[in-house]
Amino acid sequence: SFGTPPTIPFLSFSLLLFGTGFWLADVMGDSIVAEKAKLEPEFSRGHLQSTCYACRFFGLMIAAPCSTVIYSTYGPKAVVVLMAALPASIVPLIYVLKETKNVPVASTNEQCAEIYQTVCSRAVWQPMGFVYLYNVLQVGNAAWKQFLKTVLGFTSNQLNALLIAAYVLLWLGIMAYKKFFINWSWRSVYITTTLLNGIFSALQILLIKGITFGLSPFIFALGDDAFADFIGGIQFLPTTIMMVHLCPSGSEGASYAMFTTMSNSAYTLASAFSTLLLGVWDVSKEVMERGELTGMVNLTALTTCIQVSGVLFVGLLPRTKDDLSNLHADPMSGSKIGGFIFLFVTFSSVLYSLVVGVLNIIKPGWAGES
Repeated sequence: SFGTPPTIPFLSFSLLLFGTGFWLADVMGDSIVAEKAKLEPEFSRGHLQSTCYACRFFGLMIAAPCSTVIYSTYGPKAVVVLMAALPASIVPLIYVLKETKNVPVASTNEQCAEIYQTVCSRAVWQPMGFVYLYNVLQVGNAAWKQFLKTVLGFTSNQLNALLIAAYVLLWLGIMAYKKFFINWSWRSVYITTTLLNGIFSALQILLIKGITFGLSPFIFALGDDAFADFIGGIQFLPTTIMMVHLCPSGSEGASYAMFTTMSNSAYTLASAFSTLLLGVWDVSKEVMERGELTGMVNLTALTTCIQVSGVLFVGLLPRTKDDLSNLHADPMSGSKIGGFIFLFVTFSSVLYSLVVGVLNIIKPGWAGES
């Protein structure tokens, strides 16, 4: 009845509809950016994307503290209303969106054939193979937030402050790449940021042991977590710039969505692996409350080593856009096996996400979560 809390299946279905609409709009926006980015002159390639994503993450940075305040003051209903009203408010702006109409569009079969030919190119499956392997190795410590709450006594407001700081540093990372690192080779960016990420992840061990160099645990954790997101922001743009270069003309939307799907699915698997690692050592809440933190130290060290190991595959990544273009131009770089593996991983990941989403709706708690 009206006024009663929604059931988990109903809430999950509502979020599914919301996510479907959100990602349809996201793919459309990415398609426009990808198509426009391919028209940029060589000397400024990447600047359009960096500007667009800087605006996107700036909005995320502003929304995080605002939603926190609104939720704390007015409750979740006000947040949900805003989530519906704000996207609807931009609908009138579509009338000022310039669009060339009635242009010839290739058939679905022709576009699929072009995309298949594209993914069979070594210029696609080799760098995207690196992106997938690197992302799937970004296994986090799934017990970290529990440690912050149980052992260090962080409040909800402090955890929200960590999230807000993370979004701010993520935006600053995007801006730092645009201003200072856009002319670096992609390999140099990944090697440098991966090693820095390893250092900041290892600092978590010091926090677990209570070594904070005179700083409060909150300030120490704030710097540690936030700078990790700053590094992630620097890494984000080289990948998206590379993906645009891989898109065939006329199929930018479908191909770019496929590339980002492969990249995002690797993060999904990394999250699943991080959950599985919780069983290696006892890092339960009860153990933490007793002050037994050996398992947390071991788990943090293991996940840090796994994350840093992604640098071992950096040789698969082209150094620059020129190297990527050379791979594209090489007539001997095609491989149907590489293309098949790429498509198999992509569609298997999509299928995995669909199965998990359906199970979350029809059978909440199927994975053992509370």
